[in-house]
Amino acid sequence: MPKLIWREPIETTTITNKPPGGEGPGLETVPRARLSPEQQAEPRRRVITLGDIAGRESGGLVVLLVAIGALTLASDEFLTGNNLSNLARQVAIFGIIAVGQLLVILTAGIDLSVGSILGLSGASTAQFLVAGMPIVPAILLGVGIGTALGVVNGLLVTRALLPPFIATLGMLGIARGIVLVSTDAQTIQGVPEAFQVIANGTILGIPNLLLVAAAVTAVMWFVLTRTVFGRYIYAVGSNPESARLAGVPVRMVTISVYMISGLLAGLGGVLLASRLGAGIPTAGTGFELSAIAACVIGGASLFGAKGSAIGAATGALIMGVLNNGGNLLAINAFYLQIAIGVLILVAVGFDQLNTRRSASSGG
Repeated sequence: MPKLIWREPIETTTITNKPPGGEGPGLETVPRARLSPEQQAEPRRRVITLGDIAGRESGGLVVLLVAIGALTLASDEFLTGNNLSNLARQVAIFGIIAVGQLLVILTAGIDLSVGSILGLSGASTAQFLVAGMPIVPAILLGVGIGTALGVVNGLLVTRALLPPFIATLGMLGIARGIVLVSTDAQTIQGVPEAFQVIANGTILGIPNLLLVAAAVTAVMWFVLTRTVFGRYIYAVGSNPESARLAGVPVRMVTISVYMISGLLAGLGGVLLASRLGAGIPTAGTGFELSAIAACVIGGASLFGAKGSAIGAATGALIMGVLNNGGNLLAINAFYLQIAIGVLILVAVGFDQLNTRRSASSGG
């Protein structure tokens, strides 16, 4: 025979035949049960963390703050105006390329050609200027070359159905070969001083390069977070087939992100030529790996759909601060490469760990 368990009465409202004053139907209320102390306790409020505020790039921000604090204590020259100005100019071009690379990574792709496109655009712009072309048309043509090569990358991926790694690896060799042939592997000198002012000048004491990089980052942040196109990019990176069935123009979005990556690489090449005052055919060698590293350190996932423009810029800034601090402290550059490699492994490891935890918890 089952045991009887005492239960407190639950408050209910029932219709009775007892009217107010003794006539007609009425309402009768039964007392509510008393709640246990655990039930009466209010739910605990979750503590807001840095990750809730800054998102996936919170880890990069912590690393950046630690690096800045350590270098401030280790070197008296780090926070000087001259050093910070040089740091801003060094990081700005990396940041611009990294933001363009981020858009491709968000679609689960990769662009290995940005370094070669940068070199070709910069050297071509210098050649146009030396030949007597006005500054503005020369800049537009230089950026246009990068944009056109980006479109070709997108067509190779979407129309020829080549893997992004192979398509952009081929473009890496093509663009580098074109610039070496067109310049005969010689530095292009004699660009106008007015062109050099673009990258080396300042506005209210702030380097122009830093202002351009900040503007590019802000625009890309707005596009990714406040526009339909930005949502399309994340949707394609999450699941291209589901995005297609939902009405997302997957091919157009894919071509667009490679086009923007090429455009920003071309812009970076023009700015680098302006900063150096010459077109160097070997410029940009290895920049593609630095851009990918900046995105990963800033919280982007190589599997797509995870990352932000601010995170990519933060990753570029971290790499720039480490390189700058290494120069100030006379640290062997090879050790800095090891440190950056460790940062990449740690960033990817944490991303994979968080992904597995989310999958196991059903989040």
